[in-house]
Amino acid sequence: MMSGPTFPPLMQGINAAGADPFDAACAEAARGCDAGTILYDANPEWLRAAIVLAPEVPLSDAAAMLPLTGVAVQNALGALGPSEMAVHLCWDGPIRVNGALCGGLRGATDTADATAEPGWLVTGFDLVFARPDMAGGETPDETDLMSEGCVDLTPVGLLESWSRHLLNWISRWEDDGMGPLHAEWSGLAHGMGQDGSVLGKTGHFLGLDEKLGLLLRTDGQTMLLPVTDLLEIRT
Repeated sequence: MMSGPTFPPLMQGINAAGADPFDAACAEAARGCDAGTILYDANPEWLRAAIVLAPEVPLSDAAAMLPLTGVAVQNALGALGPSEMAVHLCWDGPIRVNGALCGGLRGATDTADATAEPGWLVTGFDLVFARPDMAGGETPDETDLMSEGCVDLTPVGLLESWSRHLLNWISRWEDDGMGPLHAEWSGLAHGMGQDGSVLGKTGHFLGLDEKLGLLLRTDGQTMLLPVTDLLEIRT
């Protein structure tokens, strides 16, 4: 039996006990729970987790917590997984391990006004650890961590590592602004400089603006898709 996770100071965990941690975190946030509350569901086949945040900045700035959450996931996998394992982040949420889909990111908040300070913000992720009923090669664009060599990695261990990296990145963001996060995320971005589709729009992924919004070239014009477009609005 896996022991419960240990989190850094200012963070506290709630076992979602099989429920969707992201939905549970949104419900807890709406009820006014403490910022730093982590909802999680960890078992040998997957890890799902979400954290309640209360950023005291406009949503246009606070939305950076979504890509920041992904950077913390990558950093945790980089610290605990095989050294040769490549982890990349798609702008719109999917997490790819050695090129194949292995999980994803989500974010939600209580306001659609990018200029307003949100009452709460929830970010979360899921990762597939094992697919015991899936034969190798059946889904070449999908994978799991065990298939990629993470035989010694446990969901609880990864959850704990993620929380520490997350706290570190939040502190850096508060102290140093977007610069370090922008540099880190840019180095992990999947598909930049290529053609693709995102949020119903197809074009050439040119790069990122200073707030990690996606610059998309389509029909001869460049459009900006802000990170706020990725957030679910739950009122």
